[in-house]
Amino acid sequence: MHPYYEALAHQTRRTFLGQSVGGIGGIALGGFLTGAANGETARSGADAGAGIVGGLPGLPHFAPKAKRVLCLFQSEGLSHVDLFDDKPALHEFEGKDLPPSVKGEQRLTGMTSGQKGYPVLPPLLPGKKCGPAGTWISDLLPHLQGVAEHLCIVKSLHTEAINHDPGVTYFNTGNQQPGYASMGSWVSYGLGTENANLPAFIAMVSQGTGKNPGQPIYSRLWGSGFLPSSHQGVGLRPGQNPVLFLDNPPGVTREQRRDLLDDLAVLNELRAKELGDPETLTRVKAYEMAYRMQASVPELTDVSGETAATLDSYGPEVQRPGSYAANCLLARRLLERGVRFVQLFHRGWDQHIAIKRQLPNQCRDIDQATAALIRDLVQRDLLKDTLVVFATEFGRTVFSQGKFGDPGMGRDHHGRCFSIWLAGGGVKPGIEYGKTDDFCYNVAENPVHLRDLHATMLHCLGVDHTRFTHKFRGLNVRLTGVEESRVVQEILV
Repeated sequence: MHPYYEALAHQTRRTFLGQSVGGIGGIALGGFLTGAANGETARSGADAGAGIVGGLPGLPHFAPKAKRVLCLFQSEGLSHVDLFDDKPALHEFEGKDLPPSVKGEQRLTGMTSGQKGYPVLPPLLPGKKCGPAGTWISDLLPHLQGVAEHLCIVKSLHTEAINHDPGVTYFNTGNQQPGYASMGSWVSYGLGTENANLPAFIAMVSQGTGKNPGQPIYSRLWGSGFLPSSHQGVGLRPGQNPVLFLDNPPGVTREQRRDLLDDLAVLNELRAKELGDPETLTRVKAYEMAYRMQASVPELTDVSGETAATLDSYGPEVQRPGSYAANCLLARRLLERGVRFVQLFHRGWDQHIAIKRQLPNQCRDIDQATAALIRDLVQRDLLKDTLVVFATEFGRTVFSQGKFGDPGMGRDHHGRCFSIWLAGGGVKPGIEYGKTDDFCYNVAENPVHLRDLHATMLHCLGVDHTRFTHKFRGLNVRLTGVEESRVVQEILV
């Protein structure tokens, strides 16, 4: 569209009145300029240095135990029954139908609701009692067994979502409907970042060897929703170009790029004053971040300085760009550079079929690298103020999907109870919290809702979730929603 006609398209009544009286657009810009001390306006490459950049006034509400968050999201629902929650009754009832008194009237997915029977399927492999609490961890995760003293395993998480898209959306945004801000964006919006040369929120995706291909991972899962778009996550891709279109075109020098951005910032600020559109200044911030990332991203992704011992600890897959192990190593490098929120999405846990073949493969993907990452954070004195969240959108049924004993059998979705673990950042190490019933089917003690997990995460960062809101559609929206939620104080130091 011709620039003249594009400008006319913005001539709304509000814009016309703003231009006529010199009020509305100026007030909008003034509000942004006033927020400069809080990092909500663009910063040039010259004045973007160390220290907290961005964030809201008054945050954190109290002294935080965690400065940053690492979320290791195991997409598609890992089996808590097989990995973290063995019970004697599962072996006693092996192959027999789950008692109706246990199953109750719980809603099932269409994949198992029509089954004639629901035979109990115990864990695939035995396990060991690990760490100070003697928490049972499957032999499918031998490396994770070795770091159990750092883990707080929560066995009583629950959610209403029983299908993937609402489930993964719920976990990442606090709402089952798309369009809401992701938790990483909330943290970026509220607390800013400690490194202006990298985004406050970075996401990476890997494909496992369990179910391949796994369920899709959409970029909206690290989107900013109704928050300013400068707080959306930046996805790092594997290979030579982790961020597309970051390099200057041939013949354009860095000095020329700097001059161009300075001139463009002046024009965009004039445009923001004219239109009163906050996203115009957000665009300036995006340009500035890209300029700084031209220098910071190549240094970040160059792992040639890592010792052979460090690389070996993450396993052979660390040398393959885009693997879970390689992303774990990059996550550690991001955390030590002050990135506020790092999230890894690992696909392939959707074991509806062939669980005896798929689940061991999927566990091998993540076991060594996850344990190495925990040890690496400990060694570098980062775990104490980094909250690590190892989670999934829901668990798996204790009964088999498909004919019991068939090579093609698996487990269906189960949101009524499942297990996750946390480490570092103000969480008690070496404990377990919450219990399920004798069939790992219902929460029996200390339930933790997904909203409670979000509230607890924010609390570790020094944020009171009830006071951390953003106006949207006339409401003071928060990550934890309007329903009751609580900080799980029992697991905090």
